[in-house]
Amino acid sequence: MPSDEQFVTEVVDRFCVVDSVTSRKIFGGHGIFHNGLMIALIADNELYLKADKESEHWFNDEGLAAFSYQKSDGKVFRMSYFQASESFFEDDEETRVWTQRAIDAAIRAPKKPKRTSKSRPASTTRVAK
Repeated sequence: MPSDEQFVTEVVDRFCVVDSVTSRKIFGGHGIFHNGLMIALIADNELYLKADKESEHWFNDEGLAAFSYQKSDGKVFRMSYFQASESFFEDDEETRVWTQRAIDAAIRAPKKPKRTSKSRPASTTRVAK
């Protein structure tokens, strides 16, 4: 089994069907980004592609599981990323199709508002008596 870094390199190389694919470490795994949008994640040497209500039927049709993790309170949190099909790794055209589905899902995803610094209350000046 390849190490995490080897697997990440192999996955990024596989995404060569599109330009501008990068990876970076996130939350103990790796995020795969295309033009600033996260289109995939790698956790425990498993690739998960971005999906949404419009595209998840392709993953369900192939019996591919959604990425999920257990929170500290014991609840399981399911994310909108599904296991990549075997065909993703075996056929360039399939890689292209699945990658485009992930990009489209990332584009359709609601954008989170940008963080702004919280306004701080004006400081008060104390006058010595």
